Amino acid sequence: MQYTLKKSLGQHFLHDENMCRKIVDQLGVAPGFQLVEIGPGGGAITKYLLELEGVAYKAIEVDDEKVAYLEKTYPLLQGKIIHQDVLKADLPFTGQFSVIGNFPYNISSPILFKILEWEEQVDEVIGMFQKEVAQRVAAGPGSKQSGILSILIQAFFRVEYLFDVHENCFTPPPKVKSGVIRLTNIANPHGISDKRKFITLVKGAFNQRRKTLRNALKSYLPAEALSHPLMDKRAEQLSVSDFVTLHKLYQQS
Repeated sequence: MQYTLKKSLGQHFLHDENMCRKIVDQLGVAPGFQLVEIGPGGGAITKYLLELEGVAYKAIEVDDEKVAYLEKTYPLLQGKIIHQDVLKADLPFTGQFSVIGNFPYNISSPILFKILEWEEQVDEVIGMFQKEVAQRVAAGPGSKQSGILSILIQAFFRVEYLFDVHENCFTPPPKVKSGVIRLTNIANPHGISDKRKFITLVKGAFNQRRKTLRNALKSYLPAEALSHPLMDKRAEQLSVSDFVTLHKLYQQS
């Protein structure tokens, strides 16, 4: 049984076996480990994940053809595939779990927002992204790459850029470079109590990133907060801690 590539789903299939193993090897497997693979596609890394001992595994795959192919090719997957759009999926496990995937590049940012939604239960993420997106997630304050994703993800996860993945590892080779990152849950060290408000604030700041925060956030913050010293800066100049400070002012509004 064969399957077809669907450009509409941003599909590029990983065929380099050494790279597949290298990605799987990044997982911090421990007793009671629960793992969800997002977008298994043709099963490039799935076959190695199924070899891991003592792991409760599930996959989320939206493509009908890929689900049929995976269940026929890997009988162990029977009953383990959630046949759904990941962006609409409920939590795949009760309790803590990890996430792995060669994420479809056309929805990689929404997938990261989905992981933020699940953050309290997600211990670790090993994800392959377009290299530019991976670098953006890992970017520090003051960098031109610093943006919404870097602040929001780093507020809840430690980010490590692990390695590049060459275009020739894929079929068909993508026109962009790829990179693998690790996100490790850091247990909300800033005590962000209203994640939705925090996300709204960070988006508001970066959506007008050329403006000072005083102008970008004047509709979000109480008038007295606009005299705060941080208001003279632009969004990419702020650290996660700076945004947490603004978040506390926002909560008072």
